[in-house]
Amino acid sequence: MSFTYFCTQHLEKLQEFWSTLEIIDKSLWVVDPKQPSRAMSYRQINTGNGCFITLHINADDPRSLPECRFMGSNPMANSLRKIWRMNSKRWMKDQPLPDNLASVLETQLPGPPSDRKNDRQVECGICYAQCLPIDNELGAKSGSGTDYTCDNTNCSKAFHSVCLGDWLHSITTTRQSFNVLFGNCPYCSEPVAVKINDAKK
Repeated sequence: MSFTYFCTQHLEKLQEFWSTLEIIDKSLWVVDPKQPSRAMSYRQINTGNGCFITLHINADDPRSLPECRFMGSNPMANSLRKIWRMNSKRWMKDQPLPDNLASVLETQLPGPPSDRKNDRQVECGICYAQCLPIDNELGAKSGSGTDYTCDNTNCSKAFHSVCLGDWLHSITTTRQSFNVLFGNCPYCSEPVAVKINDAKK
């Protein structure tokens, strides 16, 4: 076998590794390294709920389950660590890495800051967090970001529909028709309407 053949084989293997890193950089909120490069096999990702995941991608087998470390507030990091250990068998080599992470962690991780709305709209106007806590009670909403924005363009405050629903429930002037709550924005008092059927399951 020629030297050129070995070089070609090695480069083909690295292409998959580089491609995996590129997918992470384009689709997730990478906070470290600040200037991601192909030479660095790790990526620290912001989960959006006060925790960070450091992934170490194996250059020889980039589609395999990466080595993973969790950092952040102890209860949240411990919860993610427990979910990771429990679900790591779900990792499928033929799936894109962000999809695998969402499956194993049971939550969709936030994209890069440039893909999201500005900070004023990303943070919930009621709980002041970017993402809901990871909690079985929240069902599909667990760990999710803001999903409701006030229609008043001068306000455009963002909320988790779960938080807005809870807040509207506490206001005596709120009206309910079937699974929709009608009330007023906590910031600008313009009318708001939020579905509550799938907020908590």
